[in-house]
Amino acid sequence: MSAVYLLLLLVPAISAQTFHWGACPTPNVQSNFTLQPYMGKWYEIEKLPDIFGRGQCIREENTMMEDGTVQVLYSQVWDPQNHQGKRWYLEGTAKVIDPQEPAKLGVNFMSFLPNTPYWVLSTDYTDYSIVYSCKDVFGIFYFDFAWILARSPSLPPQIVDQAKQMLINEGIDISNMTPTDQSCSV
Repeated sequence: MSAVYLLLLLVPAISAQTFHWGACPTPNVQSNFTLQPYMGKWYEIEKLPDIFGRGQCIREENTMMEDGTVQVLYSQVWDPQNHQGKRWYLEGTAKVIDPQEPAKLGVNFMSFLPNTPYWVLSTDYTDYSIVYSCKDVFGIFYFDFAWILARSPSLPPQIVDQAKQMLINEGIDISNMTPTDQSCSV
């Protein structure tokens, strides 16, 4: 009975995510990933739906800290009517989980929760990044996140198409992927 109640409690959160039965896919990550060049501002170009990213002009800014962790400043604008709303910020910390796989980071925006995977599947550091995250729930189902990020508020369509194809090739369902509006003035 308690498993049924747990699932009912999770329904509102899961409904804002991309939900699948089974275990998380394990896509390949960038093998020669280096953290330092990844620092700086990234704009969200497209994403799988997530509970936190419901605004517009979503971006993240990564800063290397002295202890080797990364300060992540995530922000978005919440006024869909006129794009003149206030920018909302959320600060978190990311760290490399295993030095043998530096493209697999864990990010945390709330200290009482476990790290969330942040896997860099591919990046050229100067134009684009493809990021994937997946959370398994008791081995029964999972919900995942995928982002196509850019150093500027837009990417050429051919790069977006290549990024999507990479996600598909890695076994990630992108049928719910949506573009992020980056036309805000704040």
